[in-house]
Amino acid sequence: MRVEVGPDLESFRAAARGLLVRGVPPERVLFTEERDAQGSLLAPEAVPASAPVAGLAVPPAFLELAEKVACHRSPERWGLLYRVLWRLTHGERKLLEVESDADVYRLLMLAKAVQRDAHKMKAFVRFRRVEREGEEYFIAWHRPEHLVVRYVAPFFARRFPSMRWSILTPDASVSWDLERLLYGPGVPRSEAPGEDALEEMWGTYYASTFNPARLNVRAMRAEMPRKHWATLPEARLIPELVRQAPERTARMVRPRLELSESSRFLPEQRDLASLAEAAKGCRACPLHERATQTVFGEGPEDARLMLVGEQPGDTEDREGRPFIGPAGRLLDEVLVGVGLKREELYVTNSVKHFGWMGEEKQRLHAKPGRREMLACKAWLHAEVERVRPRMILCLGATAAQSFLGPGFRINLSRGQVFETPWAKAWMATFHPSALLRMPDERARVRARLHFEEDLRKVADTLRALG
Repeated sequence: MRVEVGPDLESFRAAARGLLVRGVPPERVLFTEERDAQGSLLAPEAVPASAPVAGLAVPPAFLELAEKVACHRSPERWGLLYRVLWRLTHGERKLLEVESDADVYRLLMLAKAVQRDAHKMKAFVRFRRVEREGEEYFIAWHRPEHLVVRYVAPFFARRFPSMRWSILTPDASVSWDLERLLYGPGVPRSEAPGEDALEEMWGTYYASTFNPARLNVRAMRAEMPRKHWATLPEARLIPELVRQAPERTARMVRPRLELSESSRFLPEQRDLASLAEAAKGCRACPLHERATQTVFGEGPEDARLMLVGEQPGDTEDREGRPFIGPAGRLLDEVLVGVGLKREELYVTNSVKHFGWMGEEKQRLHAKPGRREMLACKAWLHAEVERVRPRMILCLGATAAQSFLGPGFRINLSRGQVFETPWAKAWMATFHPSALLRMPDERARVRARLHFEEDLRKVADTLRALG
């Protein structure tokens, strides 16, 4: 039998309820949509309306999936939904838990495609300002892959509750009049407004936030398909921003010409032993006054990998060696897990004295300021020049800023490999102590996974460098 439904979920639910009441199995039903019925030689069969059936409980997970799948363009969606619904109500209550089932897998794929398209609509809709009879309106035109207007419209109502707006698409349109959502038919691109004054401002903002170091053209094209570029004012800037990216990235990692106060304490002989001995007498910044001793780097002079941290901790200050406290133990554990041997690495800190506050009995870590970082910079660069590592891994933002300056942001560039004047490969990741200090367990677990992933990438990069 052929059953005609509207393009929305409610129409399908009414039809499906009637079919279930009559005991019609899915193999006997062919679903068609109202707009497809014209010209058909087979008249659709009316399904009598049915009140909710006692004992016919449907899992909430199915209703959530159905809401998304109903927005998909595939003509198979109604038949697939009814087939899964039939199985759920005829002895397979836990069917949705079996993701390897062919019907369930297909249902999940359709739902995922709709969710992805809804995300793109939220990301790529750009409103243009127009005036009508002295009133301000905002209108956008968008071309979604699927029928997601009704699914996504409540998001825009929550996001822009105090402005009158309309979103036009080829299939449907929606408007917000400050009180309710109003739906209408589709509108061609030609009826949407052109550019407005806000677009120049948006373009300036987009260009200023564009990070050339994170550029991945392939990923950009996947996330921002060209079909959306016509309605994105920033799209016209992309070719030039991509062209300029290599030079802008090179400027980001170019050495900064800054005078380091510790340069006057550098010895004539620049081997690691001479540097470590000379550093004991460094008085370039006030940190030496409260620190127990200088904590210089350690490791072989021909190390292929150099690890650079922030500053010594309490344990390191007392023992005189870098990374031997709780953060060091975590670091050692992860190094072993990714196949790196600590005894083959050179380990140091960007600042050589322990900065702390509080009382002697409980010395609390105090993050070094820009003054301390700059004062100690000559020691760090002397270590780099002597070891000449193939790769440098900075642990934490302070270490990374010792090389690239205060503009470096760990949350934007963590895990990215750069070619720099200091080493063929340079990367920054979390400081292990940051993981230990995170109060939220789930955040700590996620950060630990990222940390391990970054160190695994370091190991892979070293192998690739030969």
